[in-house]
Amino acid sequence: MKWNRIAAGCLLCAAGIAIPACARRVATPPPEAVPVTAAPVERRNVPVEVTAIGHVEAHSTVGVKSQVNGTLMSVGFREGQDVRQGALLFRIDPRPFDAALAQAKAVLAKDTAQAQNARTLATRYAELFQRGLVPRTDYEAQTAGATSAEAVVSADEAAVEAATLNVQYTKIPAPAPGRTGAITAHPGDLVRANDVNPLVVINRIAPIYVTFSVPGNLLDQIRQYQAKKSLKVDARVSQATDTHVTGTVTFIDNAVDVTTGTIKLKGTFSNDAHALWPGLFVDVNLQLAVDPQAIVVPTAAVQTGQSGTFVYVVKNDRTVDMRPVAIARAEGTESVVASGLKNGEERVVTDGQLQLTPGALIADRSSSQRAE
Repeated sequence: MKWNRIAAGCLLCAAGIAIPACARRVATPPPEAVPVTAAPVERRNVPVEVTAIGHVEAHSTVGVKSQVNGTLMSVGFREGQDVRQGALLFRIDPRPFDAALAQAKAVLAKDTAQAQNARTLATRYAELFQRGLVPRTDYEAQTAGATSAEAVVSADEAAVEAATLNVQYTKIPAPAPGRTGAITAHPGDLVRANDVNPLVVINRIAPIYVTFSVPGNLLDQIRQYQAKKSLKVDARVSQATDTHVTGTVTFIDNAVDVTTGTIKLKGTFSNDAHALWPGLFVDVNLQLAVDPQAIVVPTAAVQTGQSGTFVYVVKNDRTVDMRPVAIARAEGTESVVASGLKNGEERVVTDGQLQLTPGALIADRSSSQRAE
């Protein structure tokens, strides 16, 4: 009898006759909401930038060398010190050169006296020759001797000037402003003229250059923007401290590198705080322009499917709609949308898209976080 009642109940359920037990079994549970994170669609001014890796170069690099041989007497600066142009860096023993200068002056005085005497004799012989008292050969010999003596005086004057320069070369000033490097000679060392190794290297680091390369296909765009105004370039020195310095593009190379397809640019930075240092590699952002009132979404919201890029848009009934979008460009963690979205009126899913289908019910975790 018990099995008969069970069988009869099942037949009633199969025939569509509602009984309480069967109604509970066939009831469909409500769909579960998919937890997601969403962010609003925004409209704001977005800079048009090109990113690259840059290399810091000194504005000028000068190797200081001696122009005379001699014993180094003193060094007038410390390693790593900032020096101004004309500051005394090294002093070489001037005594041998002072003696050479005195000797050259003495020779000049002697030869000058002899030249004056030769010129006086030449003048006298000219008068006598005109009166027919001396032969032409004697007159011409005296004239040639006076000319030769004057040439000797000119050579002596050049020797005195060279000796004077050598005395001046015993004092070595800074040929350019900048920061000094390591000193390779010390007092007592014998230095040689135009030696292979400089006595010190001076790098001018304020201002300073940052050299970087960008794709060659951006050259026309860069030139167009540069024709309108100076292009700003931002260099990030350290990610840890987030140190940034700003300069302007002052050089565009005259040819595209055929091996890499890139073109070299150079930015000039005032570098008053010495944040940039020669040899450093820095992250470079070249700002070409500002895109006014661009529609922006987080890059994490943009998905790629068979039909192209799309986003999940949150509707008022807490369901989502799959919306095709056109992305103009990506700027870091944000993407600029060319078409497909409206700013300030819509929200897009940024996390949890893998569990979504068009029309799926969602639970916006970002809303609860904002409420907290």
